Amino acid sequence: MKSLMLAVILTCAAAGTCLADGMFWVVGNRATNKCDIVTSNPVINGDIWFGDGPYKSLADAKLARSTIRACPKEPD
Repeated sequence: MKSLMLAVILTCAAAGTCLADGMFWVVGNRATNKCDIVTSNPVINGDIWFGDGPYKSLADAKLARSTIRACPKEPD
């Protein structure tokens, strides 16, 4: 039983899907010309031109967004 639990934990850690819950990313969105905070790992494509993270809390993501030069200033 212990080996099965260890295998599941290692699989989740390797895939990253189990660890993504409760995480936040800062993404640059060309469509809105803003930096958004999202709760899923972003796919960089035409509209999303960068992604930064993951961050453990919304406050950490907001702090990171305020330090990224490409992001316009957001009202508090």
